[in-house]
Formats: sequence, structure tokens, C-alpha cells
Amino acid sequence: MDYVSLARPPVRLLHPYSAGTTIEGAKRRFDLARVIKLSSNENPRGSSPKALAAMATLTDAHLYADDDHRELRARLSEPHGLRIENTILGHGSNEILLMFFLTFVGPGDEVVMADPTFSLFPADAIETGATPVRVPLRDGVHDLDAMLAAVTPRTKAAIVCDPNNPTATCVDPEAFSRFASELPPDVLLFIDQAYREYMPAKSVEGIDYVKSRRGTLVTRTMSKLYGLASVRFGYGFGDEGMIDLLQRVRVPFNVSSPAALAALGALDDDAFRTATIAMNDEGKAYLSAELRRLGMFAYPSAANFVAVRVPVAAEAAYTDLLRRGIVVRSGDQLGLPNFLRITIGLPEENRELIAALEAELPAWRERAPVPA
Repeated sequence: MDYVSLARPPVRLLHPYSAGTTIEGAKRRFDLARVIKLSSNENPRGSSPKALAAMATLTDAHLYADDDHRELRARLSEPHGLRIENTILGHGSNEILLMFFLTFVGPGDEVVMADPTFSLFPADAIETGATPVRVPLRDGVHDLDAMLAAVTPRTKAAIVCDPNNPTATCVDPEAFSRFASELPPDVLLFIDQAYREYMPAKSVEGIDYVKSRRGTLVTRTMSKLYGLASVRFGYGFGDEGMIDLLQRVRVPFNVSSPAALAALGALDDDAFRTATIAMNDEGKAYLSAELRRLGMFAYPSAANFVAVRVPVAAEAAYTDLLRRGIVVRSGDQLGLPNFLRITIGLPEENRELIAALEAELPAWRERAPVPA
């Protein structure tokens, strides 16, 4: 049977999502005893202890979860002056992104986004028959003026990933305010803030635009700061009319009982949240100073990872570090050639990374096919 011919035409254009190298995969490839994983922007401190403790209280796994999750939605929304009717939960924030596309975007529509940015934005556009309109970054940051200029009568939505993945950069708050005000009112605005907690004090707060601009959806996740990547829990905020429509396409029981319990526990874990942010800030400062010392360029990071330019092909640099037991992400896989995306790790992991870069740089520069 020719399944390709049976598939919808947009699906034929897609490729499976590539999650990068796992620890076990790295060990097998180079027969390594120990691996440092700095490739997926996970929390190097592990998971929120209160989240893990909350999950351990589950005694009724044979029952379906409460699909409404009113308590959890209230805990998420009320600190921001919102209501549960403004809140949607997802099996990770990626699911909410897909809900958004399935609800609002279809054949003939255009979706304006940065390039490069998170790979699921163009993928979901293609999957729903729409056209991703890719606007190149300017100095690693969303070019908001060019994104506005790319809007046409066919534009259904604009997507801003802030901080952007894979560059870790954030947009200027004043520039974003102008962008949001000049965006036509019938164009939906999707703001992905998966790394919001790591951003500097002066940065865009997407929830402010949920309150001030109709047609705005903001998503967040507990995969990063709270260390719940494998639990899969994300959430989004929008006006009531938008959330009502998203709920119509949401898969029933999409948030499991363990995930809901973990999220509630994590929300109470102020100590873990504070310590994680402090360690990330210290690690970011250390890596920034050390990369400058090594003469390596990195975009200013507003997240828990850095995008670092290397003087050889990204895949070659990735492989050389992998041989040393350090897993990073090749920019070749992310639309960012000649860069590595590197998670900020534990202090000792950051030191080992710098030592590995320092050891590899002379050979990289000697064979460099591109300017460093």
C-alpha cells in the first residue's frame, strides 16, 4: 500500500520532529561512560521536589483525570488578574500551539514568524495547509518591523517566540509594544514564552497583551524552570472567546493526573524556582565571560541556553564535543548554521564545557571554512 499517496498533501512535506541526541544514544555512539547533556534546555538541577512529592500522592491512576482542572487553572490565572476562562492547559505548550493552528489556521492563510525560530511554528502551519512567512532575524533578534511589513490580507496570525529558540534573544519591550499596536486587529498574535521565567526584569510580559489586545494567546511551560520536561505540562492565556474555541478542539483528558499534581506542587516550590534562576544567572554570566575570553561570539541570552558561533560546520563541532561526552545541539538542525545551541548547566558542567571548547578551538580554527 502506498501510504504516501494516501496522506494529505501537507503531511508529505513534513519531517518527524528531531529531539536531538539522548544520553544513552551518546554513550552507545562513542562508548562513553559519562555524558553531560546540554542540548535540550532542561533544568540541570533536576525536578521540583514538591512536584515529585505531589505526583507520589497519586492513588487513583485507574480513574480518568478531572478534565476541567479548575483548581489548577485558578492557581495559574489568578496571580495575573485572569480567570479560569482565560486559561487552557496542554500536554506541553506544543499541544496548545497545535490547538491554535487547528482552531484558527487553514488552507490559504499565511502565518508570519521569525527565521530561524522554533521548528514547530512552520511545521504546524504547513500541516494545516497554511503558508509560513519566514522573516529573517536581525542580529539574532525578531525583526518586528519586517514582520509587520510581511503582513498581507491573507495573514491569519503572527508568532513571536520570546525568548527566541534557538538564539535565546528577546525583543525590546518598546519595539514589541509598537508591533502589537500596529498589527491589524484581525491578525491573531501568538506569543511563545516557554522561557519567560529566565528573562531579565525589563522584558516583554506577554500576559499584558492578553489583557490589552484581543486575539492574543500566550503560552508557557513547566518543562524548563520546574524540571518537568517528561511530565508534559504547558498552559496558555487568552481572552474568553479564544479559549472557548480552543477548548472545542482540545483532546479530552489531555493533561494527566500526575501532570496536574506535579504542576500544583511546582507552583508551591518557591525555593526551587529561586535557586534555579539564581544558578542560571550565575552560569550565564560565567559562560558569557569565558566565551569572550576564548574569542567566541554568542548572542545575548535571555533564557537558559546560549547560541554560540563556531569556526567550523556546526555538525562537526557537535560531533567533536560529543566524543568528549558533552551533548549540545547542532545549529544545522535548527536553521542556525555555524552555531551550537548549548544549555546552561551545573557549575561543574559549564566548566567542563569551556575546557572542551578551549581544547577543540585550535583545531577548529586551523580548518575553519568560515570566518569565526
